[in-house]
Parts: sequence; structure tokens; C-alpha cells
Amino acid sequence: MISHIIFIVITLLALGGLAYSFLKIFKFIKLLKKPYSLSNVGERIGLVLKVAGGQTKIMRFPIIGFLHALVFWGFLLITVGSGEMILDGLIGLPFDHDYTNDRVLKFLGVIYDLIIAGSDIFALIILLGVIVFLVRRWFLKIKRFTGVELRHRDHRDASVALSLIGLLMVTLLAMNASYVAYANLTGHEITGIYPVSSLIAGGMNTMIPDTIQLIEKVNWWTHVVLIFFFANYLPYSKHFHVFMSLPNVYLSRTEPLTKMNEMESVKREVELMLNPNAPAPTENIEPERFGMKDVEDGTWKFYVDSLTCTQCGRCTSVCPANLTGKKLSPRKIVLDYRRRAEEKMDGLLKNGKTYTDGKSLLGDYTTAEELWACTTCNACAQECPVNIDQPSMILEMRRFIYLEESAAPSLINAANTNIENNGAPWKYSAADRFNWANNLKFADGTFIKVPLFAELSENQKPEYLFWVGSAGSFDERSIEITRNFAKVLQHAGVNYACLGTDESDSGDLAKRSGNEFLFQMQAFSNIEILKGYGVTKIVTCDPHDYNTLKNEYPDLGGNFEVYHHSELIAKLIDDEKLKPMPEKFSGKTVTFHDPCYLGRGNNIYDAPRKALGNFVTIKEMQRNKSRALCCGAGGTQMFKEAEKGTKEVYELRTEDALETNPNIIATACPLCMTMMQDGVKMKNRENEVKVLDIAEIAAQSYGL
Repeated sequence: MISHIIFIVITLLALGGLAYSFLKIFKFIKLLKKPYSLSNVGERIGLVLKVAGGQTKIMRFPIIGFLHALVFWGFLLITVGSGEMILDGLIGLPFDHDYTNDRVLKFLGVIYDLIIAGSDIFALIILLGVIVFLVRRWFLKIKRFTGVELRHRDHRDASVALSLIGLLMVTLLAMNASYVAYANLTGHEITGIYPVSSLIAGGMNTMIPDTIQLIEKVNWWTHVVLIFFFANYLPYSKHFHVFMSLPNVYLSRTEPLTKMNEMESVKREVELMLNPNAPAPTENIEPERFGMKDVEDGTWKFYVDSLTCTQCGRCTSVCPANLTGKKLSPRKIVLDYRRRAEEKMDGLLKNGKTYTDGKSLLGDYTTAEELWACTTCNACAQECPVNIDQPSMILEMRRFIYLEESAAPSLINAANTNIENNGAPWKYSAADRFNWANNLKFADGTFIKVPLFAELSENQKPEYLFWVGSAGSFDERSIEITRNFAKVLQHAGVNYACLGTDESDSGDLAKRSGNEFLFQMQAFSNIEILKGYGVTKIVTCDPHDYNTLKNEYPDLGGNFEVYHHSELIAKLIDDEKLKPMPEKFSGKTVTFHDPCYLGRGNNIYDAPRKALGNFVTIKEMQRNKSRALCCGAGGTQMFKEAEKGTKEVYELRTEDALETNPNIIATACPLCMTMMQDGVKMKNRENEVKVLDIAEIAAQSYGL
């Protein structure tokens, strides 16, 4: 009776402590903004089964990933046994002085035997896994286990948590082995199957039964107390992902990685600016800060992300800014949020969102230099095994810098001013936007007249709008991509037209820089023009415009069927409107650079390779497809000076390409074209290595 009462008291204290920790977390979550709708339940369940259950992200590193997956799967199975132990204890089964083999879940029969057998095997696997993890952490100098953001207590915490897991497995195996040994010596029936513990029990045959039973009871109590201690330790540990990983994956964004949410507060104001006759909102909406200065300005998903972070460093290990010596570390961004939340939480819970302690997340924890180094390539989010969204945190803080402090880099301000005045990031007249089409002709001298929507009659309706974009209209090198793609469209007999001077910048640069007002002004204006012309299908050579038109315009009422030019070329090949033509580049070594906003952002990997495969044989870089390194242009980087580092991002990516000894580096993005060409020039290889867009390779293959 005394043991039973002690167990109940310990259980209540443990559950009470855990409830206190979670209640505090839930209260803080209620203070924060809602991130997005969670209505797509089926998709989210599928995501949990794939990413968490299947451990697909962690398996991107097969050997250590598989070991970690085994530990995860084993933990899930052993949790069932741990739950049974607690239920047994609450009922009082383990405290009977007479030996009994009764177990709460015994009625499950064969299923129970499988659970116990699996738990017994996995206990050994987990123990071995923990030893490997500790050896890697203590003795092998794994680079991603280090960083300025990791304090001594973080390293200690990792060792403590892993050691506790190891002790849990040792006590479980010792408990099971002594249980089996006692049953063998006394003739009692064994409940369950113990493949590993039965082997260990063989070494206990010389011990007296009472000693064996004492060993079992000591390990039972030790195991249960460790479970309760570990559970209450986790909310204050980096290993809180034991609780949080499954919920965080379920709650993660299901939209393309490169889609950035719109700001409702800005949308209301922009709609009133564009339509002064629109009714003003009747409800009293409390003004809020634009963007995120401190933790209370963020969404509850940011906080849940920060609690889930395992500090594994996979995000930072693939960050192009970090790889080139810049201060940005995606892991630090997440840890900064959690540490600031822990520092300010009590004051916020007591006094509400108006509470201030004179410090803030932006400035005292995360610096502007870190934020502006981000290329928004989303390599970090792609790699995170628990689906943390680091770029969204970065972009929210950029919004505050731009909209509240007007402290963006001067070159970014200049580019956005040009968009506002001229409809493009450069100081070109909007009237020159269609000049690229002047004197356009095939190689045989036949002139091509590019059709314009404004010049077509009402009964003429092109199938596609060719959205040229600002780079394709004004950047000298990108204009060549535009002209060649127009030739390919004409050659394939595609029914298309352009907007000409009716087109304006998509707003991608404005949005990534934090200038949501300008983005929405551009978007609403463009959407009105597109709808006015009855546009339904759009094709563009620019993955950044592709992403904006396809993923972000729908939030503002612009729903269109959007294609990247590599997708359309691949479709034309399928439809036999473009035939294989490998002769032009026969014998040439061609490597392909995946644009971030096409690949990771929108999962388009096959179309560009299919399009290129019609004309060349591709030799892949070591880092390709979802692992491809950014060229360094995205996230406003092309329009500003790079932050201080050891080298430029485009230089590192060019080195990847040159390792294949190519004659041609193929791209599918005008920004990537610029960066890769700069990299080739930096390496003094421009006479040997050409950088060509897919459209240029197609046009040259057909002799256009």
C-alpha cells in the first residue's frame, strides 16, 4: 500500500509539473498572432505520416539519418510500454507482494507480444544509437554541432538528454532481463516476448530469485522516475522536440516554401487607397506594428517552431550565407526567438502585449546584418527535419525594418523607389519596357512581330500571356533570354501575346525586402490589367515572377494558371511541337543550375531537365535538385551589396559548376544567369565556359 501511494503521489506531481509547463506555453501561444488556416486536415495528416512517421527529411543523410529514424520509431513503440507501466502502477499491479504476471494490456494477446518484443529490440538499438550520438558529439568535430549561437549549457543539455535516454534504455533492459530470469528460475509464466532481455537473463541464472526480483523492482522504479523526470525536463531542453516534432509537422505550412504571406493590415489600407469609395472597416481594429520587432509581434507558429528546434544545425549547414562566412545562421534565428520568448514570457503573461523590458528580439538578439544576408533560398526550411520555417521569421523582421524603421539598405530603397516610379528596379523609363522586341528576327532574317494584347481584336484571345518581367525587359543579358524564348514560341506555333508597356514589376523584390505596401500596390494593379485582358494562362522565364504570380497573387484575387518557360518547353516536346535536336551541342558537357524559386520553392526539377534533355546531355553538379546551392541573387541580394564574408555566394556556386568541367552552365532564371556569369568571369573562365538559359539552348539548337 505504501509503495502504491508513493507511486500515485509521484505520478500526480509529475503530471502536475508537466501540466504547469504546457499551460504556460498555451497561455503564451494565445497572446500571439494566428499564422494561417489549419483547415486542410487530410493533407496535414499525410505530412505527419511522411515527414515525421517516415522520417523523410532526416533520411536525406542516409546512414546517421537511418539510425536516428530507428531511435524515433523505437521511442514511439517503447512509449506504449511506458504508458502501460504507469497504468500498472496506478492500478497497483507491481506492488503485490506475491509475484504476478498481470499486465494492463495483456488482453491484446499476439499484438501485445509484438509490442513487447519490438520494444525490447528497440531498447538495445536506441542504446547503441545514443552511444553513437554521444561519441559524435564528444569526440568527432562535427561542424554543425558548433556555432556562436550554441552556449556551453546547450552542449551540456544535449549530453544530459542523450544520457537520460541511454539510462532509460539500460533500466528497461535490466528490468525486462531480471523479470525473465526470475520467471525462468521460479517457473512463472512470462507475459510478452523478450528477444534481447532473454539473452541477458541467461547471465543471471546463478543469482538467487529474491536478488533478481529486487533488481527488477529497483529498475522498475528507476525507469518510471526517469520517465517522469525526463518528461518534465524536456520543456526546458533542446530535446523538447520529443513532444513537439509531431505537432509541429502537423501545424507546418503546406504551401510552397517560397510563398510569403500577405499582411491583412496592409491589404485593408491598400484597398482603401486604390478605391477611396470602398466602405471603411466598421469594427475597431487596434493598430499593430508592421512586421516583427519582438516575440509578441510574431505568430504562435514561430514560437512552436522555436520550441521544436533540435539545434541539429542542418539548416545552418546548408545556408549559402553561412557557408560563405556571413553572420547569418538560420539556427540562431530560431534560438534567438526561443531565448527571447523565455526572457519576456512572464512579463507578457502578467501585463499583456504592452509589456516592455527595454529590449527586443530585433537588435538585442538578432541583428539587421544577419537578416539582410538571407537569400530566401529556403535551403534551411527544406533541410529541417521538423519543418521549421526560418525564412518567414527573417522576412517578418525585414518588414519591421522597412515599414516601421525605414532602415533598409540604401540600394534596396533605391530599387523600390524605381519600382514605384518606373515599374522596374532600375532607372529605365516604363515606355521602354517593350523595346526588347524591336528588330526581333530569326537567323534567316525573317522578322518576328511579337503580338500585344492591346492590339488584338476582341475575338482574338491568345492561349498564353508571355510575362516578360523586369529583368527580361531591361537587363541586357536577360533580354537575350526573352528574345530567344519569343523565337521558340513562334517556332512552335504557340498562340501567345505580351502586355508590352502595360506590364509592370511583379513586386517580388518589394515583398522580399519587406515593403508590403509597394508589393500589394504592384500586385493589385497588375491583377486588374490581367483580368481586364481576360488572361487565364501565363508563362514566364523568371522563377521569381513565376512564384509571385502563381502563389502570392491569389491571396489578392489574382488566380491564374502559371507556367515556367521550362515547363512549357517540356510540354511542347510532349506534344511533338518541338522535336529532339541534339546535334548543335553534341560532345558538349552541360551542367544545370537549379534556381531556388523553381526547385525548392515550387518543386519543379523534372521539367527543366526534360527540356534540356531534348538538346543536350546533362552532367549534374554534386549539389543538385533540392540540395542545390543558391546562386546568391534571391531575397533582394542582386540589388544590394553583399554582407561581409569569406567569399561571394555566386563564387561558391560557380565552383560547384566548374567541378563538372563544363562547356556550358545551363540556367532557367535571369537572376541566376547574372550571378553565374559573374562567377565564371571571376574565375577567368568566360572564354571556355558559356552560361546559357534553356530558351537560348533551344533557340540555338533549332538554328533560330
